[in-house]
Parts: sequence; C-alpha cells; structure tokens
Amino acid sequence: MPRGVKKAHLPEKPCACCGRPFTWRKKWEKVWDEVRFCSDRCRAEARRSREAANRGTRP
Repeated sequence: MPRGVKKAHLPEKPCACCGRPFTWRKKWEKVWDEVRFCSDRCRAEARRSREAANRGTRP
C-alpha cells in the first residue's frame, strides 16, 4: 500500500517570474518558504531582467 501524500494535496504556489503554479518537492522540504521560481530558466530570466534594470540606472 502506498504511503505519503497524494500529489493533489501537496502545497502549491505561483512562480515569481512566469506566474505558473508549481508544487512542493521533497528536495525543497527545508527551504520551501524561500523557493520563488519554478525552474532554473525562470530564476535566470529574473536575474537577467534585474541586472538589466540595474544597468539602466547607472550613468
């Protein structure tokens, strides 16, 4: 008999970059509150856009 929690009952939150919902993963168990992006691609895109904004404000 399977143990654990069904995928439908796992916590979920939206990605800070693309807005798509993503669900909790075991590897994020201890840092779930800090996880903001659904993928490496979204994390890199957010970093690129943040760096571009910083470059625009410098003389």
